[in-house]
Amino acid sequence: MPALSYFCSFMANKKPTLYTCLSPALLHLYDLRNAVVVIIDVFRATSTIAAALHNGALCIIPVDEVAKAIALSKNINGSIAAGERDGQIAEGLQHGNSPLEYDRDFIENRTLVLTTTNGTRLLQMALDNEADTIITGSFPNLSAVCDFLVKQNKNVVLGCAGWKDRYNLEDTLFAGAVISRIKENFTIHCDSSLTAELQYQQVKDDLHGFAPKLTHYHRLVDRFGLIEDIRFCMTPDVANVLPLYREGMLMKG
Repeated sequence: MPALSYFCSFMANKKPTLYTCLSPALLHLYDLRNAVVVIIDVFRATSTIAAALHNGALCIIPVDEVAKAIALSKNINGSIAAGERDGQIAEGLQHGNSPLEYDRDFIENRTLVLTTTNGTRLLQMALDNEADTIITGSFPNLSAVCDFLVKQNKNVVLGCAGWKDRYNLEDTLFAGAVISRIKENFTIHCDSSLTAELQYQQVKDDLHGFAPKLTHYHRLVDRFGLIEDIRFCMTPDVANVLPLYREGMLMKG
């Protein structure tokens, strides 16, 4: 086979790569410039984003500071400034980060300006590191995320928001769920991806039963009684939309 033909054939069959970043503190180690970055914050930012868009929100504007959320919402008719710090509604805001708060009667045709401890911060970091495409993912929109990644046929970085730069398991489990569905379409030479998939395979048949073992579960349930939030966040495809980031907004893709 002539060299040019061989090269063209090789490139046509070459799969994109997939990596899993287990903490925002590691994000700088990954090349985001030609990749789809999936922001993962299962408890609860990316679950809330999916719920709001599924229930008819016009868009979600993620910001990294409470003051920004308040100021921005004042300039957008029909908008809601919302968010949390350390699991509670942030001081100065009236609405928090519960996916159950944003039912259709409340959020339809409105803009949600959202700030959270981990998820919106990671999204800003991805922007700062020149991510090519950004989406958000959690169990409630698992299928939409997987379908998008396969169709894009681009390199992927699954970015786990963790907890204040520390590793957490629920985000890793979601990364593992994605990998288990789409791995045949990607080249994966990444121990963190292998770890994520192995962990997911061990608990996939009883995600709700496993949830009480998670540290963040106890932050939210023992302190604030948010057991129904956890149940929603660990249920696949109950808000199966694709939040796609464009020009400062997450919109239904």
